[in-house]
Amino acid sequence: MDSNNNYPPNPYSYNPAYGYGHVPVSSSPYPPPNSGAQLAHPRPVSSPYSYQQYSQHPTPYSSFHSGAVNSPYPAPAPGPAPHQRLDYNFHPNQYHGYLDPPPSAPPKPPSLLTFGSSSHGSFHYPHHEHSGSGRLHPPDTHFNDPPRASNEYSSHHHYSHSSSSVAGSVTNYGPPYGDTTNNTRLYPPVDDLMANMNLSDDYNKPSVPASRPATASSSVTYPPPKYHSGPLPMTNNMHGTGTIYGYPNSSASRWELASSSHVESPPITASLHPSMHANMPFNTSMQLVQVSSPKASLKVLLLHGNLDIWVYEAKNLPNMDMFHKTIGDMFNKLPGNLTSKIEGQISHQITSDPYVSIVITGATIGRTFVISNSENPVWNQNFIVPVAHYAAEVHFVVKDNDVVGSQHIGTVSIPLENIYGGGKIHGLFPILNANGKPCKSGAFLRLSIQYHPIEQLSIYHNGIGAGPVYSGVPGTYFPLRRGGTVTLYQDAHVPDGCLPNLKLDNGMEYINGKCWLDIFDAIRQAQRLIYITGWSIWHKVKLVRDDSTMSNCTLGELLKLKSQEGVRVLLLVWDDPTSRSILGYKTDGVMQTHDEETRRFFKHSSVQVLLCPRAAGKRHSWMKQREVGVIYTHHQKTVIVDADAGNNRRRIIAFLGGLDLCDGRYDTPHHSLFRTLQTTHADDYHNPTYAGNVTGCPREPWHDLHCKINGPAAYDVLANFEERWLKASKPQGIKKLKMSSDDALLQIERIPDILGMSEAPCLNDDHPEGWHVQVFRSIDSNSVRKFPKDPKEATLRNLVCGKNVLIDMSIHTAYVKAIRAAQHFVYIENQYFIGSSYNWSSYKDVGANNLIPMEIALKIAEKIRAHERFAAYIVIPMWPEGNPTGAATQRILFWQHKTMQMMYETIYKALVEVGLEDAYSPQDYLNFYCLGNREALNPNDQFESPAAANTPQGLSRKSRRFMIYVHSKGMIVDDEYVILGSANINQRSMEGTRDTEIAMGAYQPHYTWARKLSSPQGQIYGYRMSLWAEHLGILEDCFTQPESLECVRRVRSMGEANWEQFASNDVSEMRGHLLKYPVDVDRKGRVRSLPGSETFPDVGGNIVGSFLAIQENLTI
Repeated sequence: MDSNNNYPPNPYSYNPAYGYGHVPVSSSPYPPPNSGAQLAHPRPVSSPYSYQQYSQHPTPYSSFHSGAVNSPYPAPAPGPAPHQRLDYNFHPNQYHGYLDPPPSAPPKPPSLLTFGSSSHGSFHYPHHEHSGSGRLHPPDTHFNDPPRASNEYSSHHHYSHSSSSVAGSVTNYGPPYGDTTNNTRLYPPVDDLMANMNLSDDYNKPSVPASRPATASSSVTYPPPKYHSGPLPMTNNMHGTGTIYGYPNSSASRWELASSSHVESPPITASLHPSMHANMPFNTSMQLVQVSSPKASLKVLLLHGNLDIWVYEAKNLPNMDMFHKTIGDMFNKLPGNLTSKIEGQISHQITSDPYVSIVITGATIGRTFVISNSENPVWNQNFIVPVAHYAAEVHFVVKDNDVVGSQHIGTVSIPLENIYGGGKIHGLFPILNANGKPCKSGAFLRLSIQYHPIEQLSIYHNGIGAGPVYSGVPGTYFPLRRGGTVTLYQDAHVPDGCLPNLKLDNGMEYINGKCWLDIFDAIRQAQRLIYITGWSIWHKVKLVRDDSTMSNCTLGELLKLKSQEGVRVLLLVWDDPTSRSILGYKTDGVMQTHDEETRRFFKHSSVQVLLCPRAAGKRHSWMKQREVGVIYTHHQKTVIVDADAGNNRRRIIAFLGGLDLCDGRYDTPHHSLFRTLQTTHADDYHNPTYAGNVTGCPREPWHDLHCKINGPAAYDVLANFEERWLKASKPQGIKKLKMSSDDALLQIERIPDILGMSEAPCLNDDHPEGWHVQVFRSIDSNSVRKFPKDPKEATLRNLVCGKNVLIDMSIHTAYVKAIRAAQHFVYIENQYFIGSSYNWSSYKDVGANNLIPMEIALKIAEKIRAHERFAAYIVIPMWPEGNPTGAATQRILFWQHKTMQMMYETIYKALVEVGLEDAYSPQDYLNFYCLGNREALNPNDQFESPAAANTPQGLSRKSRRFMIYVHSKGMIVDDEYVILGSANINQRSMEGTRDTEIAMGAYQPHYTWARKLSSPQGQIYGYRMSLWAEHLGILEDCFTQPESLECVRRVRSMGEANWEQFASNDVSEMRGHLLKYPVDVDRKGRVRSLPGSETFPDVGGNIVGSFLAIQENLTI
């Protein structure tokens, strides 16, 4: 590939200030790369890493080169449309996603029940009709399918009135929508048919034994459909109902399905069942397909794509609140609305409050809102659910919402083999209780479900689209904002000359930002507002440490000074429940966040500090409130200020990422252990690994990622702060008696000199250095204000319905979308990496159900089957911060090991499937790394006394090594897209009801694969290369193509060499910090302890973790 970096034959030269002079190849600290196709692993004989020699095998992969020759990408799109400013204000008529419930007396259906009413070649969506008010009205002729909804902004795609050509057939089951009040006449045959239904009554095991996953094929002959309507297989997961990964509206459906309309689907030569294409006479009995085969006949299939699900209504549900009804009848004066339980309309009737959870392999992937006091609820709710699961059935679990927990009403289960070919299932299904019997005579659920495999969703096929046509991540609260600028930061500070100069496309040069210095300058120059959120904020922290004129100024003093100048300074800090200051009694708290100390410092100033506890909703149970308040946190980290916009106007800019403004965070790419203890870190020592005397011990180096947003998206970060502040400052208890209202937040629309979003200066689409930015969150309605009260309206804003809560979980949505769209590589740095527990070999029900690890593994498997290259690099801490032998840390490491094992096994199976298991190993595609440093002893250093030689402190002082803590939360995809924020890759950060998080996804539209038809080398490319220069201490030509086999093996060999240097008994100076994560991965993907390195050096603790008893919610 032609590169603009003008690489010399030898690696990059580093500025002498970093100690990386120009090094000849012969003196490189790493084994030289092998120029042949088979890259040897130049390891010593005693190396603990063992790799079998790769057999000679022709490389089956295609490589991409500069230029348009043989490029899989289309020609660049025509010139972009004129830039349009986006209106920040919410306009209800822009959202058309939710439909009013149909009238109570729907039109009479025709006398015939039609099976397979649409052909295999197309799936007909009803068109939309807009009224003057902006509402959608269903077409008169489509009573079975409420019209599809849209929440797209004006710049997004609009669904065509024509039919979409998605392969599949529609199958209708049950009587048509009509009069169902005569239960006696309608349902007598149902009980007789139950004996032949295929029921799942095993509560502790999957409903079927695992079998080899089937793949969609045009030659597949499907058995007669088996509709299993029965109880949900139970698990021990207490939290499954809170883990939701679905889009509760049809915006993604319209966007994605419209995009897939031009994708050719394989023809279906065999129908699901012959009767599906016949016109059947209607009768009064439920039309059920009898199943005589045992439940073992159900196939376990891999679902990777989207499920398009409609949950319409339920009929004749049992009254689960008979006790409440009896009490009400006895007293006859108890108002019915006192027993209404949260969502839906208040009614004086006392009966069930039903909702439906959609469950697959024990993970809840969608949930309807609750309708209070109704035995015939109508939801008409659509879910576009990303799935990456091995399963045999999808379960629709009907529950009654109660003040304390919920009651199981019954379950409908749909075998996946009947939708695997793309057919749509639509009908009425009896709701069965745990005994396999109808929960009530005539009780049924009307739903539809259709599966769209990943290969049919073209939005995932070409990475980030070229030009202005890409509309960002669909199904999110905040839309894509165009025309901004982004500055990317690594670590708190990068001294001049610390890292090499990098040449980018168009003659540009990558310039490393100085994060804390830029934050300091932005605060100092603010004139109207300074809003800061943090997990921890310490008033004593010094943001600038290499400038003597400013190095003595602390954050607290700077904020007090600005507030005295008339600037509105607001701090929103997590209230650690273990830190208290009551009547002079002070406790620092387990997490040492300084929240009470910072509050006391600003107490008599005009700086307003709001300590915000992580609280559950008042309608949650006492146990749930305790869990949320004690275990979970407010984890967002943002700094929002006004900045100069020219012409005496001000604009909003925002910083966000992983850096809290507190102790222990300031660091540079040097990541010093001992040498800055008396200078830069003299008053800022931080290392929670040790207990007791830490004199002479190494500090804990800190690596992090951050960014600055300038443009329309910065106003979304401001909106997040305002929503959180309004919620946290809401008067509680006796404070409600005060008449004054909180006016701390500035109303920027009333301040003439502050530009609004629509006025903010931004770059047009033709500007080559412009950015498009989208803000994502993990947060729920217990932590923000301005979320809709009505859950029906909430679906229009792309919020997910949880139990008694509305959820924004767009960070998870963004990660899944970015991984699915990746074409070449993903590079991840994250503090944790745990997920996809539903596919682990054991502990499947632990509840770590986020899709991210499984999506990465399936992306690699997909590329292996296509004989294309793909690589994943994942950098995590050596161990979670704290004592590595502690129970919580060991359990986290155990879950991390299970996640690694699942991913490598998936990759190995794909290699076996295509017969490449002897030519390639799973580590040719996926590798895990950590960071560490070691400093040689200086002549002036004093040797420690041997009195404490066997303690972690004494061993660390002797070995002069320690890990570099990876606190980053970011991902780079194909050098064209970046996600940065505060969210870890675990359930706490991704679920939305646990830790609150914020992130951004961004790209430069002029630096994408689709636009350049080659590897883009814009700011994101420069950012990744700068990170690799920091971690490896050297840059090589192969690093420009991270997906290449040469690069994967080269970086892995360098990481192995660094680990050996780190783990050696001989103390030596380390140039590179990237270490191969110390586990052994064999050629079959089995992950085990590394021989000779079963525990962490000096500090102990099993590297693969231990299953120690501790509450799972704390560790996943």
